[in-house]
Amino acid sequence: MPDTLIEVRALHAGYKGHAVIEDINLSLGANEVLCLIGHNGAGKSTLLKCMFGLLPKMQGEVRLGGGLTLNEVALVPEGKGVFPSLTVRENFDLGLDAAKIQAAERGARIDWVLKVLPQIREFLHRRAGTLSGGQAQMVSIGRALLKRPRVLIMDEPSIGLAPKLFQDLLGPIRALQQAEGLTILLVEQNVREALKVSDRVAVMKQGRIVWRGTPSELNNDRLMELY
Repeated sequence: MPDTLIEVRALHAGYKGHAVIEDINLSLGANEVLCLIGHNGAGKSTLLKCMFGLLPKMQGEVRLGGGLTLNEVALVPEGKGVFPSLTVRENFDLGLDAAKIQAAERGARIDWVLKVLPQIREFLHRRAGTLSGGQAQMVSIGRALLKRPRVLIMDEPSIGLAPKLFQDLLGPIRALQQAEGLTILLVEQNVREALKVSDRVAVMKQGRIVWRGTPSELNNDRLMELY
């Protein structure tokens, strides 16, 4: 049984006193990819913000286990998540600043990310605002990886991407996860592609988790019932 790195218990959270998510129970284990799916407005992003400490909870708790700290958790936000007026390298420098990486280690961190996502080399010195949607999403993920996190949370990385581009993006991330024991929470609406790289699945609907299981258990009929 893998260590539980993040455990959510009876969590309620929302905005201005109004609960958006209610009674959420969810665990994220070491060395796994958990896919969280649901329609827009289901409460997925609210749950992520609360797990990441960006939104106060109304009730319940979020526990970190296995010696995990929030500094070892990286979030890839919904949308492009880059500074368009800066070059890709300058975006990376900001990521290194935020992670408080020492100057002597910065070159090695960037080299490591470029091995994981080698296509970034082609546009490392271009302004991020000139990149395609797929390139910008790659930079956003690369910047999150600079801190060498134990847990990577990705919020809707397929937004604005063609299915083939999304496949090309997920491939190296899954390979990295398997090679280094990275734990990933993948929040997605592109269910078909997300399930291909996931170990477990949770389905959210109207602020609650309504189903948990494995990708093989979530056939089309079951998915239609849940949605």
